[in-house]
Amino acid sequence: MPINPNMKTIVIDDMMTMRKIITKMLKQIGFTNIQEADDGATAWPMIQQAQESGEPFEFIVSDWNMPKMSGLDLLIKIRATEGIKDTPFLMVTAEAEQSNVVKVVQAGVSNFVVKPFKPDTLKEKIAKIFP
Repeated sequence: MPINPNMKTIVIDDMMTMRKIITKMLKQIGFTNIQEADDGATAWPMIQQAQESGEPFEFIVSDWNMPKMSGLDLLIKIRATEGIKDTPFLMVTAEAEQSNVVKVVQAGVSNFVVKPFKPDTLKEKIAKIFP
């Protein structure tokens, strides 16, 4: 499925600076319909509400380490929820350790990108999700 620049996307990160950087990179790639959340606990009701309204998020970009609900916990919730369980999910992380990568892969992550990264790397990771 090719990248639809208007696909409804949510960027989740507890650091506002990182959210702004990722959002800016997504816009450089061509994304136009981006919302933001500061934590998995904030994002989850937004994701549920979007799905209930019939306009679900089509792409989720989430940090792993967040205080109230981690990206991994959010991913597990999404993968267990009918109607949104197949939503493409890109994990952004500083966790390059093999055992941690295995955890998100087993949880059903679509792809992951290790911080810090450049726009080209982000585009490459997204292209693998939407070939």
